[in-house]
Amino acid sequence: MSTQSTTTTKKAATVGTIDTKKMDEAVQVGKQTVEQAVAATKEQVEKASTAALKGYDEFATLNKASMDAYVKSSNIVTKGVEDLGKAYFAFAQSTAESNVAAAKKLMGAKTINDVVDIQAEVARTSFDSWVAESTKMSELSMKVANEAFEPIQAQFTAVVEKMTKPVAA
Repeated sequence: MSTQSTTTTKKAATVGTIDTKKMDEAVQVGKQTVEQAVAATKEQVEKASTAALKGYDEFATLNKASMDAYVKSSNIVTKGVEDLGKAYFAFAQSTAESNVAAAKKLMGAKTINDVVDIQAEVARTSFDSWVAESTKMSELSMKVANEAFEPIQAQFTAVVEKMTKPVAA
């Protein structure tokens, strides 16, 4: 029995060694697979992070450019309203001066015909002045509106072009 017992013990030791080798190999393969999966995941996360940061940077740049366009537009509108106000007050002052001059003429009129003639002249002059000034104010308003819209339109065009470009892979 002792030979059989020794043989069984050797076989058990050999089987244990073979099983241990297989187990070590399986563990090693599993470890490599996990390491490869972790490396691939890490690479994908880095790519995604880089893309997200690039997208954020582009968004921030577009947002800043948009805000700059709105500020520029607002400055143009502010200046335009100031110019319109100055033109309006200049017209009001001119009208007041011409009304004072007309009142002086009317005070110096000797006959009813003179009053009617002076009144007709004042009405015609006032109407012509009003039409000319209205045209001037309308043109100035359109100029301000067009100039104020230019920066916004340019920025809108830039954003649309940026958004419609295909994303580079």
